[in-house]
Amino acid sequence: MSRVCDLTGKRYMSGNNVSHANNRTRRRFNINLRTVSIQSETLKKKFNMKIAASTMRTIEKHGGFDKFIMKTCDTKLSENALKIKSKIKKALSPVK
Repeated sequence: MSRVCDLTGKRYMSGNNVSHANNRTRRRFNINLRTVSIQSETLKKKFNMKIAASTMRTIEKHGGFDKFIMKTCDTKLSENALKIKSKIKKALSPVK
């Protein structure tokens, strides 16, 4: 399973280990992923997602999961998150 944040699309970064003798070997800097259940106020449901710790702080900054996911670009979101976003849009749109 890939280590990618479901909401922001964050992945690992790559770089070098540098020894005292200045020898360089490639390495990966993994992101801090957590499996979290997030509550949607609009849908009144919980969703389990793999999210980076920095994304959790950003969700709090934007004022909740629903506001964050509505502001996030569709290209960054996973398929599961896109389905949730469309359900939230449908629930927020006025019924004609």
